[in-house]
Amino acid sequence: MNRRVVISGCSGGGKSTLLEMLAGRGFTTVPEPGRRIVRDEMARGGTALPWIDMAAFATRALALAQADHAAVAAAPDWVFFDRGIVDAAVALTSCADEAVLAPLVAGHPYHPLMFLAPPWPEIYVRDAERPKDFATAMAEHAQLACAYPALGYRVVTLPQASPEQRAEFVLATLGQRA
Repeated sequence: MNRRVVISGCSGGGKSTLLEMLAGRGFTTVPEPGRRIVRDEMARGGTALPWIDMAAFATRALALAQADHAAVAAAPDWVFFDRGIVDAAVALTSCADEAVLAPLVAGHPYHPLMFLAPPWPEIYVRDAERPKDFATAMAEHAQLACAYPALGYRVVTLPQASPEQRAEFVLATLGQRA
């Protein structure tokens, strides 16, 4: 059984905080590739940033997401990803007209059920690593909300609730003790 679960959706929708809650309960979590890339690029003065060179950023995010996935392939328990391969492929498709989504249809690298964080303006925060406005985050969410079901994933929308309640919701939905 595939126990790799992706949590995707709107930037600033509480995904990273949810993963912190799941990690606190002993689950393996994989941080968002995009944030790691942005930190690295900013630290070294690089240009593979979504606001400078989206195609380079998305290409790098796709490679990192694939490496992350491979790194936990043998994990025996649930592994939760803050975004993943599909997110990076959607970004690359939207900016470089690359046909990278189609190969993902054949093999589902994640559990067939995925969780989508909806736009939540009350918790959305812009910062140095996420300078995009809320409208841009909502557009990104709309793309992901279409892509995942098109690839055969069953999308479960996360409730707008506390991080603890969201963690309980995820685990209960997966049939695990919360």
